Amino acid sequence: MTTALSTLPSAAPLLAVEGLEQSFGGVMALAGVSFQVPAGLIYAVIGPNGAGKTTLFNALCGFYSPSAGSICFEGDELLGLPPYRIAALGVTRTFQNLQLFFNMTVLENVMVGCHLRARTGLLAAALRLPGVRREERQLREWAHEALEVCELADRAEQPAGALPYGLMKRVEIARALAAKPRLLLLDEPAAGLNDTETLALRDLIARIRAAGITVLLVEHHMPLVMSVSDRLLVLDYGSVLAEGTPADIQADPRVIAAYLGGAVQYAV
Repeated sequence: MTTALSTLPSAAPLLAVEGLEQSFGGVMALAGVSFQVPAGLIYAVIGPNGAGKTTLFNALCGFYSPSAGSICFEGDELLGLPPYRIAALGVTRTFQNLQLFFNMTVLENVMVGCHLRARTGLLAAALRLPGVRREERQLREWAHEALEVCELADRAEQPAGALPYGLMKRVEIARALAAKPRLLLLDEPAAGLNDTETLALRDLIARIRAAGITVLLVEHHMPLVMSVSDRLLVLDYGSVLAEGTPADIQADPRVIAAYLGGAVQYAV
């Protein structure tokens, strides 16, 4: 069963990246990276520190402008578009470091994620016209839907800054979900979480996928990655080292040598 956050499936691949290159001061952070993400999958990107994972996310979201390559999302070329245009097309993200408004409530933080879907202008909002009030009710409804998915409904009126760290991370995810994305990018969502919080995060990611939202995940927590992902991309020094199922990646000697560091068995 899907929730109100569900989106209609689109033809595979949902995201196609081809020959992506990004350099900083002569250092090649992304060197011809190519991969495809079919709709409906949880697709993880892993690799050592400095492999290019966050650079890839920033390029996908328009924060960086790669020097070469293509990023195609549902037939639309994203390269060269500003972040707000990319978000409006259905690609939203969380950040490795918390980007919350700590003095605002949880609900207000999540409502920020709906701003691209708002249609009333500044003058109408200042005059509190009927259309503004209707739209605000709709934004609150969308925000509450996202809070329900993230199991934060009972925290809606609490200040975001008063929450435990693990719940703050979930507020970030709820805010991204409130924009009704078709592709959700999660940048190290398990960073700083304890084991119980990480298990809850695994279940949340699975619920998001069940709601029809494709997930692109950057994460260092290998038990989480291997238990929740359908496919993985491994980056090393800005290049694609391997791509495949979790079983493929765990058995790949190149990945073991570069990143996993020996024979691995991951408990769920």
